[in-house]
Amino acid sequence: MSEEQGHAGQANGEAKSAAAPRTLLPGRTTIGVLGGGQLGRMMALAGSAMGYRFVALDPAPDAPCGQVSPQITAAYNDQGAARELAQRADVITYEFENVDAGVAALLTEESYVPQGSALLYTTQHRLREKAAIEAAGVPVAPYRKVGSLAELIAAAAGLGLPCVLKTATGGYDGKGQAVIRQPEELEAAFRQVAPGAAEGAEAPELVLEKFVKFQCEISVIAARSTSGEVKSFPPAENIHVNNILHLSIVPARVSEEILQRACELAERLIAGLDAVGLLAVEMFVTEDGEIFVNELAPRPHNSGHYTMDACATSQFEQHIRAVCNLPLGDTRLLTPVVMVNVLGQHLDGVIERTGQADEAAYKLGVVPKLHIYGKSESKTGRKMGHINLLCKDTGDGLSWVEQTNLWRN
Repeated sequence: MSEEQGHAGQANGEAKSAAAPRTLLPGRTTIGVLGGGQLGRMMALAGSAMGYRFVALDPAPDAPCGQVSPQITAAYNDQGAARELAQRADVITYEFENVDAGVAALLTEESYVPQGSALLYTTQHRLREKAAIEAAGVPVAPYRKVGSLAELIAAAAGLGLPCVLKTATGGYDGKGQAVIRQPEELEAAFRQVAPGAAEGAEAPELVLEKFVKFQCEISVIAARSTSGEVKSFPPAENIHVNNILHLSIVPARVSEEILQRACELAERLIAGLDAVGLLAVEMFVTEDGEIFVNELAPRPHNSGHYTMDACATSQFEQHIRAVCNLPLGDTRLLTPVVMVNVLGQHLDGVIERTGQADEAAYKLGVVPKLHIYGKSESKTGRKMGHINLLCKDTGDGLSWVEQTNLWRN
C-alpha cells in the first residue's frame, strides 16, 4: 500500500467513525469553528440566532468571527489550542479547507467532527479532487499531472492550447496558476507557478487543465446531514474579474434543464463523497450544454452568499443544520437576486452610499442588503463584504451595479 493510499484509508476510517449521526439541539450545544474569517462569522451569526453557542480558533486577535463569538487566539497548527477547542465545543466544523493535517487528526480523535477529514484530504489536492469527482461519475475538464517543464510541454501537446497550469495544492482567487495560450508561453508559465523548479529545485506537483470554452460559470451549494439527507440551493451564475468573484446572478441565465442537471450533479457528488455539511461545486457550462466540474469547496462559499437574503434558509444555517443533524431547511429561492462582492477598493464608496438615500435602487425596485465582514485591514482585491440586491428581475440588480460606478476599478 502506498503512503497516499494509507492516508486515504485513515481519512476514510476517521470519516466513518465521525459520521455516526448525533443530533445536537440548539440552546444546549457549543459549536467550535476552526478558522475565524468571514465565513465563520456568518456561520456564527446564523447559528446564534438559532440558539447555538460558538467558539472559534484563529491566529488573528481581531478576527471577524471572534468579534461575534468567543475566540482562542493561536496558530492553526497549535495542537494545544486545538485540544482546548475540542474541550470547549460539543461539535467542531471548519470554515476553510487548508486545515493542518495533524490538527485535523487530533480533532477527529478527541472531539466530534462530523465532517471528518477524508474530504479535506481530497479537496486540499487538485489531482485527488479530480480523481474523486470522476469516481463519482461526474465529468471534469481534461487534465494532466505535471512535474517538470518537459512534462508540461508534453502535456500541452496532448491536451492542446489554451490551457491553465495550476499548483496541485494551495492557491485561490487566481493565485498559483497561469493561463497558457501559445507554446512560447510554456516556460514562463512554469517559472511563474513553480519558481524554484526553474533553478533546479524539485518541482511541486502541478496540474495542467484544458481551457474549456464555456458559455458561463455556475455553482451549486449542496448540503448533506450526518443522517444522509441531501438538498441543494438554486445554481448561481458567477462572473469573475481578475480571477476574483465579482457577481453571482440567481436564477442563473441558463435553461431549466441545465439548472436541474447541475443540482443533480452536485447532489450526486456530495452523496458519493459521503460528505457532511456544505459542498460548493463550481462548474463550466459549454455552448452545447455540457457541464464540467471545475473545483470543490467543502464549506460555505462566496457564491452562496445570496442565500442569506434571497432564500428560505441561508447556506450558513443549512451548514449548522447539517453538522448538528437537524432536518435540512427549505432551499427555495424567494426572490431573484444579484450578489456583488465588496473589495477593498470599493469599501469606502459602499459605506458612504449606505448613508444616503438610494434613488437608483428606488427607481429600479432593487433592495440592497449590505454585509460587512469586520476585517481589520482593507486592501485592494481583498473581500471586505458583499451586497445582496433583491429584485424583480436580475437585470435590474445588474443595472444598479452599473449605475453606482463603484465597481469600475
